[in-house]
Amino acid sequence: MNFLNKMKTRYTVKKYNPQGIISEEQVEQLKEILNLSPSSINSQPWNFVFVNNLEIKTELAEASYFNKEKILNSSQLIVFQVIKNVKDFEEQIEENLHEGSITYYKNFVKSKGEEAIKSWLGHQVYLSLGVFLSACADMGIDSTPMEGIEPEKYDKILKNEKYETLFAVAIGKRSEEDSNQPTLNPKTRLKAEKVILEF
Repeated sequence: MNFLNKMKTRYTVKKYNPQGIISEEQVEQLKEILNLSPSSINSQPWNFVFVNNLEIKTELAEASYFNKEKILNSSQLIVFQVIKNVKDFEEQIEENLHEGSITYYKNFVKSKGEEAIKSWLGHQVYLSLGVFLSACADMGIDSTPMEGIEPEKYDKILKNEKYETLFAVAIGKRSEEDSNQPTLNPKTRLKAEKVILEF
């Protein structure tokens, strides 16, 4: 199946099969793919926390509103976090980026103030989400991106001091009873001519 067809059949899973475990090899591939995600000026202001430990996953599920069962029955939960402190981010890019990228940041991002910087940093993490969901589709891994979580509680549980949670993604194998699968609930999108423009 080519990638276009995989994207046509990809959907957000609402019910997982708790026996559907993702192989360690696939998990390692996903980690490497996330590490290769693009970001503006190669800023990489992120951490990706892979949660397989049942106790921690259960705690996070309790802080996830209506997504609790999805998380409990998924194979893994990946928490996408962004660097908290602008000063820490600036130290990171000073150590790792070339002068042209740092100059771009200072002239076109930092000059807009701290609120704009934090928004820009968050946008970079969302770029990695697109890469991750596409990779899952290509590898035949089911996924559920979730903003319906309590980020502050996630941060207390994970204790990753320099980073804060933006969203999470559950991965695993869908349950045959999942009512959201396209064979039962056909996928709908706006017509292409409404969203794809040409000039």
